[in-house]
Amino acid sequence: MSPAVAAGVPLGILLGLGLWSLLALVPRIGAARLSARIAPYLVDISPTARELVARRPSEPATLLAGMFAPLAVRLRTILASVLGGDAAIVARLRQAGSPLTVERFRSRQLLWAAGGAVVGVLLAAVVARVSSAGLPVQLAVAVVAAPVGLLAPEQLLARAARARLARISTELPTVLEFLTLSLSAGEGVLDALTRVARIGNGELSREFGRVVAEINTGVPLADALQRCATTIALPTLTRTVDQLLGALERGTPLVEVLRAQAQDSRDETKRTLLEAAGKKEVAMLVPLVFLILPVTIAFAIFPGILVLRLGF
Repeated sequence: MSPAVAAGVPLGILLGLGLWSLLALVPRIGAARLSARIAPYLVDISPTARELVARRPSEPATLLAGMFAPLAVRLRTILASVLGGDAAIVARLRQAGSPLTVERFRSRQLLWAAGGAVVGVLLAAVVARVSSAGLPVQLAVAVVAAPVGLLAPEQLLARAARARLARISTELPTVLEFLTLSLSAGEGVLDALTRVARIGNGELSREFGRVVAEINTGVPLADALQRCATTIALPTLTRTVDQLLGALERGTPLVEVLRAQAQDSRDETKRTLLEAAGKKEVAMLVPLVFLILPVTIAFAIFPGILVLRLGF
């Protein structure tokens, strides 16, 4: 096989897939058939409707996804068993407020690993061309890139979860004070939560909006609040929910309980800020000792050395 034919075969395949994709994007002329329009409403009683709904469009992306779907499921299972299961991923997705499912997140990890492997191979080729590094170095570069791409989405998810939990912890005292004002005005707990969810625009207000939605679907108030606190797993929010549910069971005035929890949350925020300030103070000593202080000493000594060299 000549080099031209060897290069032309994959390029022809890519050209065919590109033309196929462009053809799939062309909108159809005319309205859809009546059977296709009413099929989603008859899937429970009609096998033909289920077949029409399950029919996939004839585009290359969907076709390739259907071909490699069993392999992707197997790879996701192996990945979950190697990295320790999906429970931690489910918790982090919930804490980060991500709409992704575990399957989609694992698929994203696999794509990142494949991208990391490609980048590693390219880097190994560049290293081999610009330097005299041996084969072990090139293999190390190519092998390390894939695990880095595999673990990068998980680290980014953990970072997003920590950032969102920090925002919820910051918003908690203000939201509790607003709930206190609503309860003092004579509203019930559900009405106060609904008001906070409707007016607020923070992460905690969205969580309370989800709680209100669950209550409206028939879930008891205590179960919805407990589920929210358990899935978010923020200690201050969990403590607040426990105190609120305990007050509802014992008949304790809710206003005083929420006011005390708001004050405790503010004190916790102050302690967190003081701890962060102490850590930053120690970290700021590094540039002070190793950068600013040597430069200051150099500026102080250099004129004297210059005068001694000139003989004055």
